[in-house]
Amino acid sequence: MADKLEQPPKDWTESQVSTWLRYIGVKEQYIKKLYEEEVDGQILLALNEDFLKTKICMKSGPAHLIIEKRGELINTKQKSQEKKKPTSGQTTQSVPKSAQCLPSTSEGAVAQSPERDQNVLKGRQASQEQSVLTSKDDCRPRPFDQEGIDFIYVKHRVLQPESGAFNLTSPCHEFKSLSTAATLDRTRLQAKFAKEVLKFATGCMNIRSNGTIHFGVMDSKEDAGYMHGEVIGVPVIERDIYVDALDYIERSFSSDKEHVRQCVRPPRFIEVMDRESSEKKYVIEVDIVPSLSVVKSKVYSVRLPNFNKSSNKVEFEKETILRRVGAKTEPVGDISDFYERVKDRDAQREEAEKCQFFSAPYSCQDLGRKLMMLMTSGKKFIEKDKWFIFITNKFNPDDLCNIDWLLNMSLFCVFDFDPDSKTSGLCRRYLQHHSANMHSLQSYRISGDMTIKEFTDQLHLFEQTSWIFCNGCADFKGSEAPCDEMTWIKTKMTVLRESVSLICKQILPKGTFQVIFLLTSPVEKPLLHTFNEFFTDMEGHEDIICICESQDNFQKWQSFAEGSCGAETVNNSSVVGMKMSHINATLLKIQPINACASKHLPVSVKGTCLLETQQEEQMCSLEILTVNHCDETSKDFIDEEKVNIEHQFYRGRRVNWLNFWLAENKHVGEVIERDAYHEVSEILHNALKRNPDEPSVNIINIYHHPGSGGSTVARQVLWNNRKDLRCAVVKPSYSVAVVAQHAVELREYEEKDPQRCLPVLLLIEDPDKEYLDDLRNELEAAIHTRRLQYLTPCFILLTCRRSYDPEKKCKESPLQNVSVTHQLSPLEKRKFSGKLEVLQEQYEPEFILTFVICLMNKEFNKDYVQEFVEHLLQGIDRKSVVTRLILYVALLNTYVQDSFISQSHCEALLALTIHLERFHQHEFEKSLSPQAKLVFLHLRDDKTHIESIKIIHPLVAKEILQQLLGTQQTQSSLAMNLLYEDVLFQHRFGREEYRSFLRAFFIRRSRISKGDKYDSFFSPLIEHVCENESSGKAIELLKEAFQRFHKDPFFAQQLARLHYTYEKFEEAKQWAETAAIQLPNNSYILDTKGQVYKKWFQAKCKAIDSENVPKTAQNIADAVETALKAMECFQESEKAADADMVHVNSSGFFAEVEVGCSLLKLISSLEVFANRGSGHSECMKYLVTNYIPVEVEDAWEPFHGRLKKLHQTLQDALEWISEDLSYFQTDIDAGEEETSESPEEKISHPLKWLAKKSSEYGNYFSEADCTALLRRGQSVPGTLTPFQKRMIIYQLGGGNTTSILYKLTDQKDPVRFLETILSLYPSNPRNAKLIQRDIINYIVAHISLNCLSPDTQKTAPLRDLQALSRQFPADKRKCLPSSLFVLTLLYWPEDHDTGLERENKYEIVQSAVEHLEKGYWAKMKDIPQRKRRIYTHFFLGNGNGLDKFVHKRKFEKVTKGFSVSEKRMKWFRGEAWKKPEIANMLKSVSGWTEDGVVYLEGPQKKKFSLLPLHVPSVPYSNENITFYLGFTFRGPVACNIVVTK
Repeated sequence: MADKLEQPPKDWTESQVSTWLRYIGVKEQYIKKLYEEEVDGQILLALNEDFLKTKICMKSGPAHLIIEKRGELINTKQKSQEKKKPTSGQTTQSVPKSAQCLPSTSEGAVAQSPERDQNVLKGRQASQEQSVLTSKDDCRPRPFDQEGIDFIYVKHRVLQPESGAFNLTSPCHEFKSLSTAATLDRTRLQAKFAKEVLKFATGCMNIRSNGTIHFGVMDSKEDAGYMHGEVIGVPVIERDIYVDALDYIERSFSSDKEHVRQCVRPPRFIEVMDRESSEKKYVIEVDIVPSLSVVKSKVYSVRLPNFNKSSNKVEFEKETILRRVGAKTEPVGDISDFYERVKDRDAQREEAEKCQFFSAPYSCQDLGRKLMMLMTSGKKFIEKDKWFIFITNKFNPDDLCNIDWLLNMSLFCVFDFDPDSKTSGLCRRYLQHHSANMHSLQSYRISGDMTIKEFTDQLHLFEQTSWIFCNGCADFKGSEAPCDEMTWIKTKMTVLRESVSLICKQILPKGTFQVIFLLTSPVEKPLLHTFNEFFTDMEGHEDIICICESQDNFQKWQSFAEGSCGAETVNNSSVVGMKMSHINATLLKIQPINACASKHLPVSVKGTCLLETQQEEQMCSLEILTVNHCDETSKDFIDEEKVNIEHQFYRGRRVNWLNFWLAENKHVGEVIERDAYHEVSEILHNALKRNPDEPSVNIINIYHHPGSGGSTVARQVLWNNRKDLRCAVVKPSYSVAVVAQHAVELREYEEKDPQRCLPVLLLIEDPDKEYLDDLRNELEAAIHTRRLQYLTPCFILLTCRRSYDPEKKCKESPLQNVSVTHQLSPLEKRKFSGKLEVLQEQYEPEFILTFVICLMNKEFNKDYVQEFVEHLLQGIDRKSVVTRLILYVALLNTYVQDSFISQSHCEALLALTIHLERFHQHEFEKSLSPQAKLVFLHLRDDKTHIESIKIIHPLVAKEILQQLLGTQQTQSSLAMNLLYEDVLFQHRFGREEYRSFLRAFFIRRSRISKGDKYDSFFSPLIEHVCENESSGKAIELLKEAFQRFHKDPFFAQQLARLHYTYEKFEEAKQWAETAAIQLPNNSYILDTKGQVYKKWFQAKCKAIDSENVPKTAQNIADAVETALKAMECFQESEKAADADMVHVNSSGFFAEVEVGCSLLKLISSLEVFANRGSGHSECMKYLVTNYIPVEVEDAWEPFHGRLKKLHQTLQDALEWISEDLSYFQTDIDAGEEETSESPEEKISHPLKWLAKKSSEYGNYFSEADCTALLRRGQSVPGTLTPFQKRMIIYQLGGGNTTSILYKLTDQKDPVRFLETILSLYPSNPRNAKLIQRDIINYIVAHISLNCLSPDTQKTAPLRDLQALSRQFPADKRKCLPSSLFVLTLLYWPEDHDTGLERENKYEIVQSAVEHLEKGYWAKMKDIPQRKRRIYTHFFLGNGNGLDKFVHKRKFEKVTKGFSVSEKRMKWFRGEAWKKPEIANMLKSVSGWTEDGVVYLEGPQKKKFSLLPLHVPSVPYSNENITFYLGFTFRGPVACNIVVTK
């Protein structure tokens, strides 16, 4: 173990900590937990027993053992260090400078609970106390005899040892602790202080040497336990005690008292900063300056004061001549000799003073160059993509005029210690030009259950500058007031430490940001603490810069910083003495963007308007494209970077606006315009033509093969329309509501009349269908609210989506969709060939090979890609870590869309330690193999600026994977290696993105709706392993992933599904239960559990059939029990789904019915029921009565009760499905993505399925002979019970509302079926006491029959149906939704009704609608209406009685041949309503609108408001209108609203 742990404990990794814990005998379970919590050496030194017990759940014994053994470990290490110490008084630095301060938290500590933070911080303090004796920093003394110096000492730092005279003008030093004397009374303290000062002063004056005596600094000879020269400080209650103590001069010197006064300077009080205490202490220093003009020819003798305890007064020693000898002050031995040498000493002093006066002139530094090099990290320009963190204090008002350079920087955050900054300081000036979010240090406290991404999104950290008021904000009405230094240290120090640690260790990777201390006023302690925290958490000083105009302000900073990183480092990274105006002028020259450049937007009157930066930043969800976009880029930057920008584009990096700008301004060649660009432009041009039928929000879709240039086409459209339309790209991760709000603001910005604005063209890349629908709805609602009149669209949504079959999408809607493929047209081929020839003249052949344009030119031909990769991989070292990295990236890119690995992760894998940021990118690229340099595409996140890599194209990634793996390695083994690559999995920066890619890699299913090739049951990787390796390998892989992802229940769910797919049901059951234990209320996981039993049941039935097992009760009991267990699980899923207010999951009901029907089939095939003439009746008797046949009595004893409830259970499930389908449209594909939000099996045609299953269910409970009679067209016996008749009705498709209405679309002789169904009801239903469901079904059957066959004589008159409906419960709360729906139909007034009759009918209808509305909202939950569109069953026609109901089926021929989405658009836009066929069928009703609400003309007592089917069709003003009336389960709706002229 000694070999493994020879490093200091605080440098140990998590693995080394685990090794030590095993060595001292800690249990493996605790070791594993500590490893998962990322306890490394630093945290080991900081943690305490309470942390181990509360957070690690450790018992007291092992917790105590760890703390004890850690103490022994520290002592052992300290002793070994002391043995190595040199014997001189110099400070030993036992650890590297950058590691001397323990970081405030571990990598992951910040993300834990605040309680854990406190424990870690307490532990850190303890460990620092323990390290006091072993690692102390040197410090330099205060500049000698200088007035107005702002200086500070840090406790436990060490001054150079006491010294004697050197060159007489360089001061000698003496240290006194004064720790005991400082506690004495005034008289004793003054006597002690005066004695030491006058003794030292006399010695210095007599040898003519400058000197400083320091009180509060330890002399190790007198102060055991401290190092010689260690700064401790003394408390100072009254300064005048020490100043007045020098009045002893007059009593201690018999002559030349005035000389002594001139040479002894007044005491100076230098504050001692203590990081662990808020008590104020000082080092008291007295300078001695024996100028020759004062002391020439003199020898001084002194009577030193001494407090006599016995006499209790101050007495004076005898007069003595003293001198400095080395580091001591001693009496002069040979007085005569001493007098004789006075002239020699005077001469030496005179020479020393001359040398000091004529010292070399100050050499002026090139501060301008130094500033530029520091700010650019040695490059020619400040990086656009680098974040800057500023720490600043109060600004001089004159300096605020010279901060243009700062306004152009990418500021991540500002730590502002000026409470008045927002009212009169830097913040106020910044807010005049930019938006910023105001925060306090408390804002940066992250709760334990929040991820870093959630935290950064909540604070909008990467979108707008975060302005952190570190000491309160003067004009803020909140509770945080400014405070003094010591109060700040007590109350805010810990929060500052957490904030800095969070930024440096969790949010921004090293190398992506630079910290600048901008010191514009005297430096106070909180600023010094802030430096210490950044220095500690950034593990060094290389990315920290200090800019300070005043040398005096810099002194205090310098004295503190030098102790941490040395004088040379502080000097090299500080720019001191440069005026702010000079700083401004210097930095403006090296910024890539010209200062204060203006941006312009087009306006409706064909001019332009100024887009204020502040306003632009407030529309943060949009990347706005301006008329003069990129014009602000400096010419020098263009000249320097244009070749690289073009090179990156042709290597596959996504096109940016600068590419178009460079091409437009002839700096580089043109960007090729593909045919698709012209197609989109034409569709856009047509959409912009004045057309009253054009929708207010238009959508144009670009579907493209991955990597075929779809994004370039889309952005090209925006770029070329930026001068005529308002153009913007929608940023991901913003809610639809925010995007819509900003889009409206962009449209109306600086426009006088909202009615006459330019259309807004919004690009949305890879949106979900749901997101797009929601955005359109939000924009339409905004247009409606603003009452905008339009002849051209207000908004055009241009989407760019991946698809593996773009041409198919294009055919579905040719007027809306455009395809971009890898195949080129003849014209495109000529363009690409020409471009390739131009590039071949500019670049080396090896680079040309990796240009995507080269692949495009070959249309991504499979053979060409294969040859390209073969050529690329020649000579690659297959065992190198870089090749391993290529494989990992290729694997992720092959299976996960848009995946990448952050550069920070790659550096960790390659074990790169890059010490200087300015060489960061160079060092990383240098570490890559030639092959990696060619295939890796370097990306930079637009939002966070964090760099990452991916393969240049997904097809190349796939081919690299195949060729590098060959036959030697499988994809499952590579995936396993990737999964257990600790360096990648545990790496803190970009951890969430990396793990999300890895998670998707294992569990995200393919979805055509998401742009994938096909719909899959498992992730493509798992399917590949199952098909090409084995299911066992796939299971093993998922098991490891389950463990790696901390036993994530969704991985357990996948394992259950994988096991039952391969009929490993016992294991499937265990995994389903594992998932359900963790998420007992997740309906999808409970559904999976039910599916395990369902598949198991199916397998058992199959085995019974295939093995010809006799179907006895005993033999099939096991299968019956499994089916019942499946149904129980599905019922649990149903309950969970019902309680879930966010998701809709009806799969449990469908699955329950399927299992129930299969179970009935199995039961009815039992010998006792199948082999007798009356077997079917026997089976029915068993299932619906108390009768139990002897043959099944014992074998089925455990589940008789459940089987007898089966008919009711199935009926309830069928009714629930029927009601759900009655409410909502069934043609919407939600396109689920994650397993956690997707049912196991989706019913593709639910209406057809319900009709089929209802019939099946009825068949099992119907008499066999009756069924035979009905098939032959004969009537059934009149002796049947109501239950038997009901089951026959079920069998015929009349068991529920939805099945009956489905007959209207069924082609199989629906009239005959409906007539037969009605014949089974009593001839006088009013007297038959039918239950509520039977009445509903009876009425709906009549209405349906009348729709199909208006001339039939078998439908009851409307009056009879109304009379029957009066048997519905009088209390409408007890009515089923179908009953209320039927009431709205039956009681809709007729033209010939009297006024009273109409009023009574309206009252009934309005009452029913009121309760329908309540039921609707209960059914809807918190789900967007778009996801569950209300379904219109009937429309009000021109007839009377039942003839006035027109079913939607009659409209089908109007929109025949269109896709579902196009049909919907035709109805929504109003195109379909204008067809003459519709006008002939439907009745136009009158009404009016009032404040956006539609009212029906007719009711007198109470206004009847109607829901408009399409909200944007409602006029903005109060108007008289006509419309068609539709009937839904939410109540009547208004369609095709037309304003009456």
